[in-house]
Amino acid sequence: MSIEDLLTENFHSRTADQRHLASPIVFWDETLRDGEQMPGVHYSPEEKLRIAELLSEIGVPIIDAGIPVVSPDEARSVARLASAGLHSHILGSARTVLADVDAVIKSGASHIAIFVAASNVHLRYKLKMTQAQVREAALNCVRRAKEAGLHTAFVTEDTVRAPLDFVEQLYRDVQDAGADRLVVADTVGIMTPLTFRWWLGEFQRRVRPRDLSVHCHNDFGLATANTLTALEAGAVCPHTCVNGLGERSGNASFEEVAFILERLYGVRTGLKTERIYELSRLVEELSGIPVPANKALVGYFSFSHEAGIHTHGILAHTATYEPMQPEAIGRQRKMILGKHTGKAALVEKLREHGVNASDPVLVELLRRVKETTESRSKTELRHFLNEYRRLFEQPGISDEEFWAMVADAGIRVTA
Repeated sequence: MSIEDLLTENFHSRTADQRHLASPIVFWDETLRDGEQMPGVHYSPEEKLRIAELLSEIGVPIIDAGIPVVSPDEARSVARLASAGLHSHILGSARTVLADVDAVIKSGASHIAIFVAASNVHLRYKLKMTQAQVREAALNCVRRAKEAGLHTAFVTEDTVRAPLDFVEQLYRDVQDAGADRLVVADTVGIMTPLTFRWWLGEFQRRVRPRDLSVHCHNDFGLATANTLTALEAGAVCPHTCVNGLGERSGNASFEEVAFILERLYGVRTGLKTERIYELSRLVEELSGIPVPANKALVGYFSFSHEAGIHTHGILAHTATYEPMQPEAIGRQRKMILGKHTGKAALVEKLREHGVNASDPVLVELLRRVKETTESRSKTELRHFLNEYRRLFEQPGISDEEFWAMVADAGIRVTA
């Protein structure tokens, strides 16, 4: 039996066709736009290009490069990616404002995402617009983008909390106006897979989208699950972010969605998955957001084993405690020596260096490993955690820096 069969017992490959997933799945990467909106994250144009180049080499079809109208630096970034000769389609995002759309057109991006809020709470308190005004602005911008020859996606923020009748009419109208792809968003991550399946079914029954895309946030930890549910329900184009970056608790994780499709659904994504760990580390370095040690697939401990029962099983056959080979994602397996280590791990460690030891020696080594681990001070770890908290509890500009700027600007504070 092959390692793949041992890992999956051939179950998922037999049942993949029953899920009726679209082929191909078109990954839309949001690391450089929504991912950069994570507090404290900022990419230079050069850093955006480095990430985009690797995404393109891995085979990601669409890269959202950012919102050109945000700043001159952002406009240069989008234009630079659009002219870099990447295999991926470069997309620029725009509000339903004609100047935003014109900025994307000027950037040279081939794709545009035009977005506007849809829920009552957004329209009333943020946009201060009526549904009719939202519809008019959306249609004007979609028409402008299509006249310029851009592949046009239409997105609403907070789609799932908006009145469904309004959502139906708005999306039908923009699709009639030429929108190529319709994107629905669970902006505050409130969907559960079961609820989202019902909602998407209703949306598709009413709107009949030619091309459906989803943008899921992770406020309740369900972004990946909801994205997969959407793909099962007929969506073609999932939005993802490397390492699950994004506003607040982030977006659906690129590596999770990709590997779940590959390994659990038996879907060939066309991605060079063996380079995803390399991508994860690059984004970690350039974003400044550490990957959690226990993060699925790309966390530092994802393929590490300490407990004696587990290491014994892994040494007998890796399929006992690993659902996939670490090399598939560009990783290596690690055997950690610590409090929970068993003799099997010591035997393997010694064997790697051509050393054999008697059982009494192994028992003594094991005692020393456990004793050393349990006696270690946590001072250094606590110092690291305190520094970590200091950096991430208040990312961005500190209060001291801000008020210094206020003073330098000559603003008099009276309160």
